[in-house]
Amino acid sequence: MKEGYRERFRVLGLKIAYYRKLRGLTQEQLAEAIGRSVSFVSQIEANNAACVKGVSLDTLFIISDKLSIPVSKLFEE
Repeated sequence: MKEGYRERFRVLGLKIAYYRKLRGLTQEQLAEAIGRSVSFVSQIEANNAACVKGVSLDTLFIISDKLSIPVSKLFEE
């Protein structure tokens, strides 16, 4: 990961956690809904999205669908 993107990954994780909590979902429920492990969701939300090697656009689209938000919300400043 390029050092310049560390802050963007941090914000992405915070936004996923925010919208998950807003929808009243636990990490376990979101993980099950997207077909990933709780550890995967936890790493993303713990501001370690860069540590998760497989955060693809497909995964972000699935997360946004399960959270009922446009994927663009995850990238808004």
